[in-house]
Amino acid sequence: MPTGANKKKKHTYIWVSAIILVFGIFAVYEITKRVKGDTIVENDRMSAKLGKAKVGFIENQGEKRKVPAFSFYNQDSVLVTNKDFLGKVYVVDFFFTTCPTICPVMTKNLVVIQNTFSESADFGIASFTINPRYDTPSVLTEYAEKYGVTDEDWHLMTGDQEKIYQLAQEGFYIFANEDEAAPGGFEHSGMFALVDKNGYIRSRKDQFGNPLIYYRGTITEEQGENSDGETQQITILKEDIKTLLKE
Repeated sequence: MPTGANKKKKHTYIWVSAIILVFGIFAVYEITKRVKGDTIVENDRMSAKLGKAKVGFIENQGEKRKVPAFSFYNQDSVLVTNKDFLGKVYVVDFFFTTCPTICPVMTKNLVVIQNTFSESADFGIASFTINPRYDTPSVLTEYAEKYGVTDEDWHLMTGDQEKIYQLAQEGFYIFANEDEAAPGGFEHSGMFALVDKNGYIRSRKDQFGNPLIYYRGTITEEQGENSDGETQQITILKEDIKTLLKE
């Protein structure tokens, strides 16, 4: 027959087991919720670093930064200006078709974004070549076909090189430069800029309350992070596009 001490131990074990069971069920529930949308590790990591804060404006000397006027020909030889993007949320990048390094990854990430918002008439992409001497409309058309550009509001644009570089460096503060020593003869940033329906450059804030400003375009969602420990930002870019589309 069990003694009083043994009965006490037995009851203690039962209570401990019950508590463990309850916490285990709760943990499984929380994990299941996180799995439904995306990978657990990446979502948790992104939430910890950037959260889901409001997509704010980028300011320069107290003024909200707006995309300056531009006018270039797209892959269909149609003249496209910044006014054609008014009323649309759009992503901006600078690339060139013969880029042997980061451009293919950037374009593939943009195709993922294109496909995510394929049903939205208020979304677009503006890609500017930094090698317009080679990247003519016909070359851009071949590039678009190669990578699966199907959205009629994704314009791959070419034109005067000086004006394109001015747009990149002074309009978006995105680095672009012709450099014979660089792979492919050009050096440029692999970042994406996000623009709202009124032409303002937007981004969420980091964990310190500073604007993210740009989104990494050189790491895929599947890759997660690169060799330098930098995490992909395509997931949060898609989240922020959704936020701006609702404005």
